[in-house]
Amino acid sequence: MMLEKTLNTYEIAKKQIADACDALGLEPAIYEQLKQPKRFLEVSFPVKMDDGSVEVFTGWRSQHTDALGPCKGGMRFHPDTNADEVKALSMWMTFKCATLGLPYGGGKGGIRCNVKEMSQGEIQQMSRAFTDAISPIIGPEKDIPAPEVYTNPQIIAWMTDEFSKLVGHWTPGALTGKPLILGGSAGRNTATARGCVFIIREAARRLGIELKGATVAVEGFGNAGSFAARFIEGLGARIVACNDSKGAAHNPCGMSAAALSEFKLKTGTVRGFPGSRDITSDDLLNLDCDILIPAALENRITSKNVSGVRAKIIGEAANGPTTPEADRVLYERGVMVLPDILASAGGVTVSYFEWVQNLMNLYWSEEEVNSRLERMMTQAFESVYDLHRTRGVSMRDAAYMNAVNRVALAMRARGWI
Repeated sequence: MMLEKTLNTYEIAKKQIADACDALGLEPAIYEQLKQPKRFLEVSFPVKMDDGSVEVFTGWRSQHTDALGPCKGGMRFHPDTNADEVKALSMWMTFKCATLGLPYGGGKGGIRCNVKEMSQGEIQQMSRAFTDAISPIIGPEKDIPAPEVYTNPQIIAWMTDEFSKLVGHWTPGALTGKPLILGGSAGRNTATARGCVFIIREAARRLGIELKGATVAVEGFGNAGSFAARFIEGLGARIVACNDSKGAAHNPCGMSAAALSEFKLKTGTVRGFPGSRDITSDDLLNLDCDILIPAALENRITSKNVSGVRAKIIGEAANGPTTPEADRVLYERGVMVLPDILASAGGVTVSYFEWVQNLMNLYWSEEEVNSRLERMMTQAFESVYDLHRTRGVSMRDAAYMNAVNRVALAMRARGWI
C-alpha cells in the first residue's frame, strides 16, 4: 500500500518495465536503456492572448526509444500535465506500439494549459508556437505526434501546417490525427474505442460472457468512452452508467449511447440524463456490472477503491487508469484486466495506417481501415492471451513481457546490447 502512495506515473512505468525484464531474464543493459527516455525536451514559449497580454506556456516532448522505428505518440493539453507524466506516457506508447507490432518507438508531448478557458485563436497560436519549439526533433522519420487529451484534428491541422511552413513543403506524414481533407485516415476518430471493443469481445469469448445483455459502465464519456459505448451497445450490451468531468448518470435498465452523446452535446455533461440518477465517479467504478471501461485519465482504480470494483472485465481505453496495487488485487480476484497497452492501442494503430497512407499518397476506405484494425487487434490479443495462459501471469504482465521482448530483440539486432 505504501508503495502505491509514493509512485507517480513515471515510477509506475519504470516498475512495469523492470518487472517484465526480470520475468524474461533480460540483460541489465536493456532495463538501463528503457527506464528513461532517450531524449526529453522541455520548452517555454510566449503566446499573445486576445486581451493583448502575453502568457508564457511550458511544454514537453518525450522520446522514449527508437529501437523499433521513429517515435509515435499524442499531444496532451491539460492544466495538470507535467514532465513525469509525459515521460511515463511515452514509455507506455513504446510498449503499446510493440504490443501491436508497429514499427514505432514511444513518444508523447504536452502543454500545461487550460484550453477550456482559451479562445480558438489563442489555442491556434499556442499550438503553432509549440510546434515551432519542438520542430527540430519531430518529423515523419523522427517522431510523429498525434491528438490526445484535449487535442483534436483541428489542432493537429494547425500543427501540421506550421511544421510544413518550417520545412518549406507540405508534409502530411509529420503528424497524424488530421482532418480527412488534409490527409487524415478514415476511421481514425473512432479507432481507440473500436479497438478496445474488439479486445473486450475477444476476452468475453474466452471467459464465456455473452455480450448480448451484458451490463457496461463507462468511466469518462469523451471521444473514446462515448464511441466505445456505441460499439459495445451494437454488440447487444447495455450501458448502465457513464460519467464525465461534471458528473455521472446511472440507470440499471440501460441508456442509449447515442442519446447520451446528444444530451451531452446540448448540456455539456451526461449528468442529469433523463431517466438516470446522479452518482459519484467512485460509485460508478463500484457498480455491479459485467464490463467496466475506464476511458478518462490515469490512476482511477487504486488501492482505495479497488475493493468495491465488481466488474468481470475491465477494458482500459485510457492510459494507466489502474495502479499496480489495484491491478494485483484484481488479478488475485480473477478479474480480467485488459491493459491499456493492448486495449487502447486502436488509436495508434490507425495513426500508423494514416502515416503509411500519407507516405504512399494512397488512401483506404473506412471499411478497409476497420478491417485491418480488427485483424491486428485480434492477433495482438491472441498473442498476449496465449502468454497469459502459458506463463500463468496477468494480462498486463503478459502484454509487457511480449512488448519488452520485441523491443529487446530490436536492440540486440542494432548492436545496442
